[in-house]
Amino acid sequence: MEAAETLVRLDTLVSGSRLLVRSKKDWRSAAVAKMSEGRVVLTVCSPGGYTYRLRRDLDAEIFYEGSIPILKYDEPENWRDNFSRYDYRW
Repeated sequence: MEAAETLVRLDTLVSGSRLLVRSKKDWRSAAVAKMSEGRVVLTVCSPGGYTYRLRRDLDAEIFYEGSIPILKYDEPENWRDNFSRYDYRW
């Protein structure tokens, strides 16, 4: 992450907003599904064609690379190098 990027909180996104999240093996696209009880529920797309949910705190940090919001991850890795490949049947 570069010093010029500003960090904002996850609760600044509205329901339906798209963002990138890091799974154990790769980067995946996600959407904000719901905000309630101090948590944000994200719907994450898996390469097999399924989706799953993640819950994160409202104050989780995101940063923008251009206009793409990215959930902050501790490891310094470029998401373009390891973005998941999706099911080609769709």
